[in-house]
Amino acid sequence: MKEKLEQIRKEASALIDKASVMEELEEIRIKYLGRRGELTQLLRNLGGLEPSERSQAGRMANNLREHIESNLSQKLNLLREAKREVELGQGVDITLPGRNPQIGRMHPITRQLKEITDIFLKMGFILAEGPEIETEYYNFAALNTPSDHPVRDTQDSFYLGKKILLRTQTSPVQIRIMEKFKPPLKVISAGRCFRRDAADASHTPMFHQVEVFQVDKNITFGDLKGMLEIFVRSLFGRKTKLRFRPSFFPFTEPSAEVDISCVICRGKGCSVCRRKGWLEILGSGMIDPNVLKTVGYNPEEVSGYAFGMGVERIAMLKYGINDIRLFFENDLRFLEQF
Repeated sequence: MKEKLEQIRKEASALIDKASVMEELEEIRIKYLGRRGELTQLLRNLGGLEPSERSQAGRMANNLREHIESNLSQKLNLLREAKREVELGQGVDITLPGRNPQIGRMHPITRQLKEITDIFLKMGFILAEGPEIETEYYNFAALNTPSDHPVRDTQDSFYLGKKILLRTQTSPVQIRIMEKFKPPLKVISAGRCFRRDAADASHTPMFHQVEVFQVDKNITFGDLKGMLEIFVRSLFGRKTKLRFRPSFFPFTEPSAEVDISCVICRGKGCSVCRRKGWLEILGSGMIDPNVLKTVGYNPEEVSGYAFGMGVERIAMLKYGINDIRLFFENDLRFLEQF
């Protein structure tokens, strides 16, 4: 029995070493370890041995089984690894130079948004965010916009429920911040807004807006004018001129539209500014006393200013872009220019 087991060990080891494909290993397993395999038959015949020999022969046979199984497993792993390397190498010329990966760039809207916020962060403003899904209270009522105001028409906003809508401006953040904190406040909020505008060269249903406001004692329209002069000249250059035009916004009083000298023709008149020499960039004003009362402030003690701008509008002026839709069409020919 001992001689027979040793013979099986040598033969099985030699066959496993010579095997070049996984199918051969399966044949070897069946030959020695299958139901009718040579080692299996020897184990079944152990009952015919003398009791003194049976125990030793059984131990040797089981050790041989484990030895063959281990060798088969190791050889199988080697053949699998070799096959994988061959498959990975097929059709690949490793002598060719590698391809440089394309590195992404910051989207022009993200770039412009960062540039705007950085200007105010350097002047001590804090950056705040608010929800894009708002209630009518924060989006309209708290901002001194009565229920019969045209802006509150459901055709102008994306309503998700009776009194729930996608925010039409970032001004609701102003209310949320003033409800939680007492003056002095210097805050800038930025994010996406939504309105039911048909897409054309100057409108999209989704756009980005920046809202800036300051509340403290003795804040005047002069503070607003001075802040806007610093901002505009930081963004468009020191030679940029600024002008205010009387306007109306429900949440500011007095209110003003702000224009800058055309960045294309420097105020001389061109097709971009419609020969006027001026470009409208934002709306501004002193925070209406009714808004201050709504958040629990005393308008006799504190005052503030606020102004907001469309980020796409600023980017179009700065980069000379004539169609807002280009920002959202994902055309690499356009995006790679930035």
